[in-house]
Amino acid sequence: MTHLPRKQATASKGAAGAVRLQDLEWAALSHGLPVEDVLMIAVNLHGIASEQDRHRARVNLRLTRRPEVPWQIIVPLNRSTSPFRLRGDELSLNGELVAHVERIDADEAVGGYFRNNGRAATLNPNARSRCVGCGWCPNTLEAAADPRLQEQQGLDELLRALGAQHPRRNLAELTEVTVSTGCFEREEAAVAHLTALRPALERAGIGARARIGFLTSVLRSDEAFAAIASQVSPFVLRLTAEHFTRRAALMKSTKADLRPEQMPDLLARARAAGLDTSYTYIVGLDPMHDLVRGVNALASVVSAFPNFQVFQAHTVIMQAMRTPGGENLEYYLRARVAIERAMAPTGLKPVGWECYRPLWYFTYAGEDLVDGPR
Repeated sequence: MTHLPRKQATASKGAAGAVRLQDLEWAALSHGLPVEDVLMIAVNLHGIASEQDRHRARVNLRLTRRPEVPWQIIVPLNRSTSPFRLRGDELSLNGELVAHVERIDADEAVGGYFRNNGRAATLNPNARSRCVGCGWCPNTLEAAADPRLQEQQGLDELLRALGAQHPRRNLAELTEVTVSTGCFEREEAAVAHLTALRPALERAGIGARARIGFLTSVLRSDEAFAAIASQVSPFVLRLTAEHFTRRAALMKSTKADLRPEQMPDLLARARAAGLDTSYTYIVGLDPMHDLVRGVNALASVVSAFPNFQVFQAHTVIMQAMRTPGGENLEYYLRARVAIERAMAPTGLKPVGWECYRPLWYFTYAGEDLVDGPR
């Protein structure tokens, strides 16, 4: 592929409001990426200007270039400086129509919701909205409807309520149940919850083959891994790595005290215990060389593709948390290429429905991604 002159290829740098569709086309060609992928990354980075005063919203849209594929993203709708503007159902980039929006929902902290067309569920059983420890986290900006549960009874009630909301009223279709909460601050409490969750799922009609996933930094000991392997599996540990630098400054202590150099051993021990492993990472907080070093160090110890998400700065304070250059699209395109270089040899690929702010949409490492729920 012919590469364009660097000055033209990075024309999307500078003020967000100056970004044009032509700039994204140049950047896409320079990096060998589909324009559609670059466009979606840019929407995540810049957010959307609209008449709605929402810090975050779930937006269902179809790109005009690829209308056959629906996407759901979570973006702020109150970015007055964004080059993307929503009027009615039309999303435009500096006046050029790029997508049609089919639905907008408030992104609230709720007890649970479905993904993957009803085949996966995310549970927030421990008052996720009350977790306010990490500076870059937007939970405090959300409306809350996720009370802390009293284990068995609370889990049963939550699953009954979810069953009534399932697209086909059939929780037996679930193949993955992810626990997403930042409020288990002790390993013992996390293990107790997970060992209570497995029988609760069975009481709700969810088969034993459904994998439980847990986003956490508190599961660290071989004893915890052994207990989960024997009582909870199939199970995937999704380590909340988030970023590799400035951890004490930006994170609460139960995350920050896990040092980056400890992460490969932790995930390797979890795999040795028979668990699947992955991690979550926020692209835009680390200098590029630290991102590359960290991703390379973890590549061999994960069995599921990590959740790499674009950092969205919802406030002025959050904007200051970005790494230098993290306000520019070029940073994220370089990060995408670097992550592909590290992860492609593993054979793992992004899964469309697992991340609402990803770096990949239609292709990964030069290959088309399998169609499916987004």
